Order: sequence, then C-alpha cells, then structure tokens
Amino acid sequence: MALSFSFDKELNQVLFKGNSCVKEVILNRTKKLNSLNHEMIFQMMRNLKQYEKDSTVKLVIMKQGNGKAFSAGGDLVSAVMSSIAGHWSYPASFYRKQLILDHLIATYRKPLVALINGIVMGGGAGLSMNARFRVVTEKAVFAMPEVSIGLVPDVGASHFLSKLPGYFGEYLGLTGEKLDGAEMFACGLATHFVPSKNLNFLENSLRGVTSSNISTITTLINKFGEIRHNK
Repeated sequence: MALSFSFDKELNQVLFKGNSCVKEVILNRTKKLNSLNHEMIFQMMRNLKQYEKDSTVKLVIMKQGNGKAFSAGGDLVSAVMSSIAGHWSYPASFYRKQLILDHLIATYRKPLVALINGIVMGGGAGLSMNARFRVVTEKAVFAMPEVSIGLVPDVGASHFLSKLPGYFGEYLGLTGEKLDGAEMFACGLATHFVPSKNLNFLENSLRGVTSSNISTITTLINKFGEIRHNK
C-alpha cells in the first residue's frame, strides 16, 4: 500500500512574488514553523535558477511569511515517517537536494538578501547563513539543534561557523547553543541588524532596487539598521 505524503500536498508552502528587478521568495509553511520538505526545496531551487539566468532580475529577497519562524529546519518528522514506511528514497533525495540548494545560495551570482525575523535553525540556517546579506531583527533566534540528536551540523555550517572569531563556531557546533539577533550580528553570523519595526520599510526600499551593485544594496540596508550592544 502506497504511503500518501500529505505534507507535500500542502498548497502555497513557498510564495514567489516581485517585480521585474526584484524577486521575493517567501517561506509560507507557517503552522510547521516553515520546516522544509521536498516540495519546498524543489520549488525554491527551480525559481532561484530561473532568477539567476534572467538578466532583468537584480536582487532576490528571501523571507518568512506570517509567523514566528524564518525556518526551524528540515521536516525530520516527515523524513522519519517515510523511512518507517519503507520509502527510503524520500529522505535521501530530500537531503541531497537540500544541500544542492544551500550550495546554490552560497554561490549565487546575484545579491540575495535573507530577512530573518524569528527562529532560524538547522536547515533554515543553511538557507539564510549562506546568503550574501543576512539581516536579523531582535526576534531572531539561531541554533544548530541537530547536535542534540547526535548529528553533525551540516548545510554549510562547517563553512559559516568556521568564519566566526576564535573557537566560537566550534562551540556553537558542539553545543547547539542559541543566539539572539544581536548576538548573531556581533559574532558575524548576520551582516546587519535591523529592528523589526523597520523591516517593512527596508523591504519596500529593497523592492525599488534596479542594480545588483553590492555597495548600493549595503548602503540601503544600513539606512534601516542599528548597532546593538550585548548585555
């Protein structure tokens, strides 16, 4: 008897919007904290590749829809359930495509801005921490919680954690310790800190971008940011 994967039948798990110059990728699986599944990975990979080839597209924004999470990571429950039912190819295919997507984001040839206004963990960190611009608010919470079940942080973590000062990346990779938005910015995981009250204003300004110039985009984001001092 075939197993019906209801989690892949959910509609509008990722929304794609934008104008000719700026495209928006919106994680919209709110009730599941935007946990990633096969269909979401496939849709994002397909559209990001199209945007990269389209010469009229100058900037890509990746963000969450309504809710408290950018992405809590991969949908491990669905992967385990499919394995128990004998569908071993599903989790293997999901994991492989997730890493391919993370690599695509890390090597993306156009500016990609990740707007993080909530939980960003595991696979969600793979989507965002590999982006050129990583904008966090005071609501951001980062961690690699897979270490608590005996897994080694992946999704590019060996790269982005290794760039943190001293042995801090190693500490995060071994402990799964949580960081808030200010701490993410202070240690270098985030490129910018923008208060959540300014996020809509930033988004509206980014939608007006007509160039892929990194300095121009950096200056624009800086207008809405602020320096945070940890307690």
